[in-house]
Amino acid sequence: MQDYIFILLMQTGTMPARLIRFFTKKPYNHASIATDLTLDEMYSFCRTYTRFPLPATFNQEIVEKGTLGKYFVIPCEIYAIPVEHNVKLEFQKNLEHFKKNRYMFSYNILGMITTFFQIQWSRTNKLHCSQFVATLLQQSGVHLNKSVSLHTPEDLRHLPDAKLIYRGELNHFYHTYAKSMPALKENYTIA
Repeated sequence: MQDYIFILLMQTGTMPARLIRFFTKKPYNHASIATDLTLDEMYSFCRTYTRFPLPATFNQEIVEKGTLGKYFVIPCEIYAIPVEHNVKLEFQKNLEHFKKNRYMFSYNILGMITTFFQIQWSRTNKLHCSQFVATLLQQSGVHLNKSVSLHTPEDLRHLPDAKLIYRGELNHFYHTYAKSMPALKENYTIA
């Protein structure tokens, strides 16, 4: 049976999200990664407290809670990346490192600017959401076309093996598809 890693790209309604969209003119400004389509294990670099953009760090995201709970409509795309079983195991191991060392990391605010201008610059233990997703993919053995420090949510839409499986509204996906996981695990294509 094929293993998958799932990438979620979203457009939330936060002020920073709207500001980023204004400058990038791209449909999505936030990236998360999930272990499966139940979205029970979904992670990103994002705000720690719902009301304040900072501090921000590695966090588990939960649909309808925290920042994702503030908005009834969250446009999103979900991509499946097929991987070998050993890559999925490495992914799980690398994800555990982030979970166990959460407080070592912080949000890469300056990196957002350098990424926007496509200036390659890595900072120790500082990542923004799409850098985190790209870093975790690369550490696990997934091929990327450019440096992790240059990845934007738009770049993640165009990863070589990523297949779009859903485009729509996050809450709708969660209630319509994620709840029927046993059937969906056999046939993940829902787009």
